[in-house]
Amino acid sequence: MTTFILLTRLSNETLRTPASMEAFEKEAVQQIHQECPDVKWLHNFAILGRYDYLDIFTAPDMETAMKVSALIRSYGRAHSEIWPATEWQNFKTIIRSLVEH
Repeated sequence: MTTFILLTRLSNETLRTPASMEAFEKEAVQQIHQECPDVKWLHNFAILGRYDYLDIFTAPDMETAMKVSALIRSYGRAHSEIWPATEWQNFKTIIRSLVEH
């Protein structure tokens, strides 16, 4: 499974009331579980700054991660960015395997 970072900024239309944020979350999570059952959520954060949320999840492949992003965009009328990520220890293993030239 690959780890992905999802940054989401909801539109003003979605953020009409505090309750609308919870309604968005409930609907989006339900659709993601239905359409992408192999996705496992690791962390969810509300953040300050340019984005409203930072989510970390695992998915079997890039296509599944893109489905998650598309669902978030369609239900939240949101802007989202999705990045593949690897843990630092795994990255160190990768760079150690490189042959120096």
